[in-house]
Amino acid sequence: MLLGIDIGTTNSKAGLFGKDGKPLAIASRPTATHQNERGEFYYEPEEMWKLLASAVREVIRGVDPKEIGAVGITSMAESGLLIDRQTGKPLSPFMPWFDDVSKPQADWIRSQCDTYERFQASGLHLSFKLGLCKLLWIREHYPEAFTPEACWLSASGYIAYRLSGSLAFDYSLAARTYAFRVDTKAWDEPWLRRFGMDPAIYPEAWPSGTPLGGGVTAAAAAQTGLAEGMPVAIAGHDHVVAALAVGAIKPGIIYDSMGTAETLVGTMADKPLGRKEFESGLSFGCHVAKDRMFWMGGNSSSGGSVEWLRAQLGEEPVSYERMLQLLDKTAPGPTGILYFPYLTGSGAPAPDTSAKAAFIGLLKEHGQGEIIKSVLEGTAYQLESIRRSAEEIAGCPIERLQVVGGGTRNPHWLQVKADVSAFTLELPPIPEATLLGAAMAAGIGAGAYASAEEAARAIDKSGGRTLAADPERHEAYCKLYETGYAPLQQPLRSYYRSL
Repeated sequence: MLLGIDIGTTNSKAGLFGKDGKPLAIASRPTATHQNERGEFYYEPEEMWKLLASAVREVIRGVDPKEIGAVGITSMAESGLLIDRQTGKPLSPFMPWFDDVSKPQADWIRSQCDTYERFQASGLHLSFKLGLCKLLWIREHYPEAFTPEACWLSASGYIAYRLSGSLAFDYSLAARTYAFRVDTKAWDEPWLRRFGMDPAIYPEAWPSGTPLGGGVTAAAAAQTGLAEGMPVAIAGHDHVVAALAVGAIKPGIIYDSMGTAETLVGTMADKPLGRKEFESGLSFGCHVAKDRMFWMGGNSSSGGSVEWLRAQLGEEPVSYERMLQLLDKTAPGPTGILYFPYLTGSGAPAPDTSAKAAFIGLLKEHGQGEIIKSVLEGTAYQLESIRRSAEEIAGCPIERLQVVGGGTRNPHWLQVKADVSAFTLELPPIPEATLLGAAMAAGIGAGAYASAEEAARAIDKSGGRTLAADPERHEAYCKLYETGYAPLQQPLRSYYRSL
């Protein structure tokens, strides 16, 4: 058996799996986010540890802990904190990825560098989310945290430390700090010293799934019920380990996570990044599968657009059941309405924080069902724009789309997605892809699987389903995309930037 831990923004989970990927037990705990009097968000490290330790105890109840081969930990990418290397005591706030207090630090970094050169080194477009921005904010507001023993850890790294006593990053999460070189797989010491930062503030970085130290410590074993010495590994970036779970680990197969935010993840050869990759708007990093890179593009207001519209259609949010009934009454094919899903700005392939959402082409004949469907269409158009950009970067056609997440429960949304892209969607029977991917990454590192390919083949995907596109509807959607959605991007964005 293999154990996965997933530290998420809303919920954190532990899951026990067989080597074939079958879930044996899952336990979930709310990820408690706190806010101080200045409006800054933070996590409580000890609270997070205790919640996850209790979730682990729950899933291994009745199981011989010695039969669990390894535990892998995944998490939201950019969250982190400083701890003391000697005592493990937290020295700084435990900062969530989404808190934008570090915007001034991101702006300052931008003024000090060539963002294209930094992209070539880091694979990233500068954002307040990134770890280096958070460290600079901490140095300004909590200077006492920067002791000689201070060490920056990701959320995964902190829980791995509590389990194993080892301080580490994996490559995929290190690549979300803006301080790690994806080409040399090392911390960028000259870059850090440029900001007066001692490179020793970061622990050693290892390939995803590498067993840490001597495994589970005696103290952690007593708190979790795990066997002392059991291998512990940082599995990596949550979206990337989920791609491992569904088998999207080679070019031509992509992973689509449909939730409040939607993320598309693909695989590419490990290669230098250039102007073409920079201008794609995608971010890049070290894959959890050996000797590969991933590309990633997202829409932060995909399912979020659906939730926003549900709240606008009545005094109480329209129920999902009612929403599906309204969609059932709409005509097949495009509504003719163009929805631009930028309630919180736009991401790839043209990142722009000033972009705003818009409906274009509304008629008096359009009712609630058509407006709901147009939102689904708009998110599918945005996904199509990411796909087209990614195909140019990958240098090969994308042939398969593996889709998971809460959005898969809406059959209308899936059909629109298939019709816009002309893909046959594959819906694997893996409800907890991130948890399973964390367990698999640890299993690879511990030798339960010989490689990422062997791990992917071992997962039982029987019971999955597919959904094909309708050629006529695709032709109609393609025309709307190419004559409306794509060419209207620039004039709309120019207008928003002028405000």
